[in-house]
Amino acid sequence: MKLIILDRDGVINYDRDDYVKSVDECVPIEGSIEAIARLHQAGFTIVVATNQAGLAKDKFDLDDLEAMHEKITRLVEEAGGEIGAIFYCPHHPDDNCKCRKPKPGLIDAIEAEFNISAEGFYFVGDSLRDLQAGAQKGCRLALVKTGNGLKTLSQLGNPELQTDSPILDIRDINAFDNLKHFADVILDH
Repeated sequence: MKLIILDRDGVINYDRDDYVKSVDECVPIEGSIEAIARLHQAGFTIVVATNQAGLAKDKFDLDDLEAMHEKITRLVEEAGGEIGAIFYCPHHPDDNCKCRKPKPGLIDAIEAEFNISAEGFYFVGDSLRDLQAGAQKGCRLALVKTGNGLKTLSQLGNPELQTDSPILDIRDINAFDNLKHFADVILDH
């Protein structure tokens, strides 16, 4: 099995400072849906791992979240692809749970669900906490410049701006313009 783990907001769909709260606000980034479909068609299992603190903060409810995930899944299927699963952390940042990135709990759950180690597989994110979660599990790290990606690039270039561990070295991160660019490069090899 070839696995790719994707963050959601800022990677697949546009992120918002006030949270993506409804299916209407869940707007795919240009090329992201097609990229997921192409990666699936090439034999990759695509899994999403996303922090969704908006649930704990009462910004939206579980029905809203499920509708957003159904929309993304349907769009990918209409493009000829498939998402293997979507894992999310529903907790507040202050809850100190094990599943909120940068902790690796979501990846632990993915490994258990698929009976596979994530080590050596790509984790694609736009934030430092995505990359830190992937690093703790030995994933290959890919940063997209959409969402918070440009801010994250500056954090990677200055370790003093990294507040959680592990501290990451920019030389260990592959950067891509967006998810489409990531898919283009991966499928070109």
